[in-house]
Amino acid sequence: MNTIFIGGSRHVSRLPAEVKKRLDNVVASSHQVIVGDANGADKAVQKYFFEAQYSHVTVFCSGDAPRNNLGSWATRCIHAPKGTKGFQFYAAKDREMAREADFGLMIWDGKSPGTVLNVLRLLQAGKISVLFNVADKAATNVKTVDQYRDLLLQYDAGFRADLKERATSQEWSLIEVDTQSSWLSQTRVSETDLSEAPVPMPALTTEETVQTLNAALVSGDPTRIMEVLGSIARDRGMTQIARETGLARESLYRSLDAGGNPEFMTVMKVLTSLGVLLEAKVREPSTTVRVTAA
Repeated sequence: MNTIFIGGSRHVSRLPAEVKKRLDNVVASSHQVIVGDANGADKAVQKYFFEAQYSHVTVFCSGDAPRNNLGSWATRCIHAPKGTKGFQFYAAKDREMAREADFGLMIWDGKSPGTVLNVLRLLQAGKISVLFNVADKAATNVKTVDQYRDLLLQYDAGFRADLKERATSQEWSLIEVDTQSSWLSQTRVSETDLSEAPVPMPALTTEETVQTLNAALVSGDPTRIMEVLGSIARDRGMTQIARETGLARESLYRSLDAGGNPEFMTVMKVLTSLGVLLEAKVREPSTTVRVTAA
């Protein structure tokens, strides 16, 4: 039984269907849930588990008593250092949850930095997390520091500065490249960066992933194809793919989304980087276009 840290933004009061499916999987697997006590996503998650009569839940709070505990579950009260106020007062419990969890599920409104900061805390503890953007209805798996950096490059400097201000120096040091030139001030990958010798990526050998990409290609729907390919690329890490292909990260992000329209050569370079080959076959009623893992 794994322990799942589920958190999110205060502006998220209703859970999307995709998130509910993930919560249903948690229940079906009898995982232990740790969740905060705030209004918004925390309260919505509590409500969902309460209505499901799920008992494997622990509510974390800062201070002496939780603001919300809809299921009267077990509680963990985390006391912040004396004199701590505001955001940092409530962040104490989030840091403890990140340490205790095996995985994280963050339900994000697409704006608040606190939820994204919890993904960084999970990374610092060596944990994988899923960041579900409610606004875009998109889930991003964050497994590595490079993937986290790639994620932040999609947002403006103001958001990144706010995130840095809320993080501790120890948390932020995890994603700083060096002390003289912060990656935060960079808006694109330099030619020097891209000319570095690439580190070979492992071949994409997951049969389920190949089948998903196959199904998208067979559908003939360009939007679906780009959505699937973009999801696979983000999961692998755009920084590494940029090095492999010689393409800028920002260009890859724009091209490999549902509304992207990349050149065919860009698609081929990305597929090669992922260790995937396209195989053409004569169309027959029972024949589909195949993608073959290298």
